[in-house]
Amino acid sequence: MGQGQKGSSDKEGKKKKKRDESPAPEDGHKCRVCRFPLLIALLQLLLGVAVTVVAFLMLAISPSLLTRETPHWAGIILCLVSILGFILYCITYLPDERTSGQFIGKILYFVMCTIGLVISVLAMSFAGHHHSQTSGFSCEQVGVDCVCKLDQNDPIARTFTYEGASDCEWITGTLTLYFLLQIVLNLVQAIVCAVGAFIMWKHRYQVFFAGLQIGSPSSQQWQKV
Repeated sequence: MGQGQKGSSDKEGKKKKKRDESPAPEDGHKCRVCRFPLLIALLQLLLGVAVTVVAFLMLAISPSLLTRETPHWAGIILCLVSILGFILYCITYLPDERTSGQFIGKILYFVMCTIGLVISVLAMSFAGHHHSQTSGFSCEQVGVDCVCKLDQNDPIARTFTYEGASDCEWITGTLTLYFLLQIVLNLVQAIVCAVGAFIMWKHRYQVFFAGLQIGSPSSQQWQKV
């Protein structure tokens, strides 16, 4: 009889020990920066502002620059992506969606990061093309405009007229530097968007937890299986 009571008490002790060793519930408000990379959204905001500012500085040199030559649109879109990232951060971020708001926020952020990646690559391609052009320009001042050609000796060479450029050095020097800066900024911007999209994909499809709840639901104790 004594042995039976002793055996049952040993079993109860083992069960209690297993419950004590089960992982503690993860605090939903603990280390939000660890849960969601706030740095990604912050970088997207800073890069978007930088690209937009440089684009408007380019327009200040010559208002006749085309839209593809001044990619302020790429910077504005990335600012919108970063705002969505901050909104997602303000929601209690968890790898598994527990509310429809979290699910919609993650999907939108993933899609916007992908769009931002494509747009950044497109803006970088335009900037690289125009940088190669302006690097080989031969320009001359015609009134308040600057007229440039790739080859002054070619009579049928395409002519580029930059209206409002009172100094051709702004075109061959400053504008070329701005194009190079746009290449670098959009390259970093594309990398950051790719990282943001990858993190959303990873948390959506590569974070799994298999467990068996034991005890009352309020205790939030889990045993790994």
